[in-house]
Amino acid sequence: MLKMKKISETYNMHVYTETGDYFGDIEECILTSTKVFGWKIKATKTSFLSKILGSAKGVIVPHQLVKAIGDIIIISKAAVPSISTEEKE
Repeated sequence: MLKMKKISETYNMHVYTETGDYFGDIEECILTSTKVFGWKIKATKTSFLSKILGSAKGVIVPHQLVKAIGDIIIISKAAVPSISTEEKE
């Protein structure tokens, strides 16, 4: 059964990757005129996202990469930014 959720209920909801890593918290929902376009996720001190991004405040994840929304949001591992070996140096 499809359960509906208000967008306002998703604010500050925890976001996890499909591998179980804590990714961050929902800050905003990006809407077009007829659908959800993406999610602005803020990096928190203990999140996987803050370890990858460093000083950046967050990322925008397209809605297509969201796997499930319930008590938490689960996103695809394709949404996780990767750091190349050149950027590390």
